[in-house]
Amino acid sequence: MSDGPALAVALVVLAVTLAAAVAHSRRLPQALAAGGGAALLVAVGAIGFTPALDALRALAPTVGFLAALLAIAEGARREGLFDALGALMARGSRGSPRRLLALVVVIASAVTAVLSLDATVVLLTPIVFVTATRLRTRSRPHVYACAHLANSASLLLPVSNLTNLLAFHASRLSFIRFAGLMALPTLGVVLVEWLVLRRFFAADLGRSRHFAGQTLAPPRLPRFATAVLALTLAGFALSSLAGIAPVWVAIAGATAISLPALAARTTSPLALARTVEPGFLVFVLGLGVIVAAASAAGLDSAVREVLPIGTTFPDLLAIAALSAVLANLVNNLPATLMLIPVAVAGGPGGVLAVLIGVNIGPNVTYVGSLATLLWRRVMHAQEADVELGVFLRLGALTVPAAIVTATVLLWLGLQV
Repeated sequence: MSDGPALAVALVVLAVTLAAAVAHSRRLPQALAAGGGAALLVAVGAIGFTPALDALRALAPTVGFLAALLAIAEGARREGLFDALGALMARGSRGSPRRLLALVVVIASAVTAVLSLDATVVLLTPIVFVTATRLRTRSRPHVYACAHLANSASLLLPVSNLTNLLAFHASRLSFIRFAGLMALPTLGVVLVEWLVLRRFFAADLGRSRHFAGQTLAPPRLPRFATAVLALTLAGFALSSLAGIAPVWVAIAGATAISLPALAARTTSPLALARTVEPGFLVFVLGLGVIVAAASAAGLDSAVREVLPIGTTFPDLLAIAALSAVLANLVNNLPATLMLIPVAVAGGPGGVLAVLIGVNIGPNVTYVGSLATLLWRRVMHAQEADVELGVFLRLGALTVPAAIVTATVLLWLGLQV
């Protein structure tokens, strides 16, 4: 198939796949849409079998890493880590909604960085909602903080976001160097988020008359889960120095936290299999083939025409801004798959600027990130209101300031 028709077919398949992910329909599950779409593109000749297989091989370590992280996060939940964090927030707030928001910002940022944004959305957000409700304060500022920080605080570590995992391998940075370059941008973004959230939800946070400060017992963090997380993070940091692929460290951590639960029969092999979300993993693999088909048919050339290649501050800011726009048009995961192969020509700085755009940018719209879509479903399950107008206004206030702040700090870090 020639490039023109191949590109057209690939873009249609991409649109259908993303629509299936957004709709979350049982009639067309996202795994079936992506897997079937990839198979269709191979069948009609929009991408050859060998290039499709190459795309799958390139994504396999990243998908394996993601599966292991999901198992670790579920193990932490099973051991009671998130319940302990809820108790810590309730006790630490001391009757102040503003102090509770500050704790949510800190804890959501830490959970996102260490256990990935999915853990913040799926595991922490319900705990935050229940904690705020239990303390009889408005939950809106705190649950919207979870949604925002799940995206924007995911800049810090390669393990914090699937987009980071994709970029990490392309950047050829060590785990420590990646974290070092992204530490100041992450701190700057979290500070922007906190300041805007305090101002934006000032009315909700000021209603402290009915906020019941309570004397609560000190929370006890589960030692085993905390130890496994600490050792896994240390393993990630040392893996680059030892020449070990980080995926093996993640698998070791997942095994360590899962085997005792299997032995005690507090979980089962089937439950563990569900934990790693095989449908989502198939979706990621299929999406990789679809984007590879579109890129080979001309999309790659189009991206090269518009994306700057350089490490000056204007170049980095343009890369971050364009990445944010594309993430909101086609979702941040396919945007990352499209942009990283081009940005890598400009070195690690360009790759990290892409991450600033695709991680922070999705806070503008629901469709920018699969995590945000998942957050909406979590909130609906809690029977909590999610207002599109509030989300859009909050995004308009935070995203531009956060992108500029993060890009300035990244540029400064690259000069060292």
